[in-house]
Amino acid sequence: MPAPYERLTALSLLVLSLGFVREATGATYEIVDTGQTTFYGETVPITPPADGQAFFGQDAQYAGNAPAYTVSADALTAYDEVTGLTWQRSPDTDLDGTLETSDKLSFWDALEYPAGLNAIAFGGFDDWRLPTIKELYSLILFSGLDPSGWNGGTEDLVPFLDTDVFEFIYGDESVGERIIDSQYWSSTEYVSTTMNEDHTVFGVNFADGRIKGYGTTIGGSDKTAFVLCVRGNSSYGINGFVDNGDGTITDSATGLMWMQEDNGAGVTWEDALSYSESLSFAGHDDWRLPNAKELQSIVDYTRSPATHGTAAIDPLFTCSTITDEGGRSDFPFYWTGTTHANWTIQPGSAAAYVAFGTGLGWMQTPFPPFDYNLLDVHGAGCQRSDPKVGDPGDYPYGHGPQGDVIRIYNYVRCVRDAADPAGTGDPIDTGDAGASGTPRLQLRATPNPSRDVSTVQLTLPDNTDVSVTVHDTSGRLLQTLASGSLSAGVHALTWNGRTSRGGEATPGVYFVRVVASGEATMTKLLRTE
Repeated sequence: MPAPYERLTALSLLVLSLGFVREATGATYEIVDTGQTTFYGETVPITPPADGQAFFGQDAQYAGNAPAYTVSADALTAYDEVTGLTWQRSPDTDLDGTLETSDKLSFWDALEYPAGLNAIAFGGFDDWRLPTIKELYSLILFSGLDPSGWNGGTEDLVPFLDTDVFEFIYGDESVGERIIDSQYWSSTEYVSTTMNEDHTVFGVNFADGRIKGYGTTIGGSDKTAFVLCVRGNSSYGINGFVDNGDGTITDSATGLMWMQEDNGAGVTWEDALSYSESLSFAGHDDWRLPNAKELQSIVDYTRSPATHGTAAIDPLFTCSTITDEGGRSDFPFYWTGTTHANWTIQPGSAAAYVAFGTGLGWMQTPFPPFDYNLLDVHGAGCQRSDPKVGDPGDYPYGHGPQGDVIRIYNYVRCVRDAADPAGTGDPIDTGDAGASGTPRLQLRATPNPSRDVSTVQLTLPDNTDVSVTVHDTSGRLLQTLASGSLSAGVHALTWNGRTSRGGEATPGVYFVRVVASGEATMTKLLRTE
């Protein structure tokens, strides 16, 4: 990284940050939290629910790796402290200092764009690339509000991107765009086609908070979208699935453990939360409904129903089959715990899902008799949203400009932190959270491999009783790094993997567990080589 770097973000309330020594050969897929801290019921914000209450276990209940960026001294790039990726700060492709619609590129020009940045060593680097869809999605924040249907100015809207770090504009209505036209290209091409056999590429819309497959042409002309190039951690987004032989799959790259099978039936969002929180399976009772970014992490974008006859997921997993709205065999949409908030008087009426089957929509023909055709309009692996309650029959031809199929009763694939060896990980205690429902505790980790010694940085805003321990994969305690009252401030703790392993230098996966004030337990992976 160029130095010096200026930190742009500050974590409020109690922040527990674990910063491990980053090795040049380290490769991680650490998922950045969605940033959703507001709790929602069926339609509107609610006070943080307690265990056993309705809507307990949603996204805001669990704090993950808090987004944290630093900006380079020349202000051209931003380094993501969680993922290890470095980004352009602006999609100003002509580098004239003004972000505007004309900065959008066709997909083919977007593929060539990184070469131009490398030729001039933009930001001091010559290894820029067009991001994959998983890299690009790491930037999304679900603190945003979907502006679909909004007719006012954009100053009161909230995008799904950190605008303190990245430059952003909505679509320019003065040139015929919609407000939501702020799509960004990824390098991930759909293995099938959408619409009328259109060549399709996945992208993220940071205006409305969705993943969609975009046809690279519209009406015979190239579709254009914004581009943010990335560099570093070329292994980001690559899964390391392990079949545990007990009905669970562990992803060694993310530190998450998944149910191998889904729940087998479509349920409402509230019932999906209840099912996940009450599940006891494979010796664990700390399952939860994954947030949108966790669930998207297991999409296999090399697969689709049309090309493989399978869901867009690794064959180690089992997906239920469904009969879709056109009477064809397909695979389900899966709920996430993340509300897809909007600007209306019912801002929490929809929740995000990920389509592991076809991203269907009803498209009406532009000529008589104006029939509706059920098409793959978004691609397997898209992220959309459904109403949390209601009757799918009220949407015979879907919803929105592309007739998105509305199911409401979606499937569930539960997740837990594999890095919690004792199975004691609890959701964040929000009993005396602030009015916004912001959790009192947050844990951020960047568990890149170290050779032997890892530095664990613990930051406390107040005097706090803290226990910081290191465990092996069986749950055996290896070392206590801190125990007792620690004063406010930064505490640098050292774990010597060689010593803790009895002088052996065997590479492995270990767990750092933090308990603060005896209330909240959080655990993260620590890898050694």
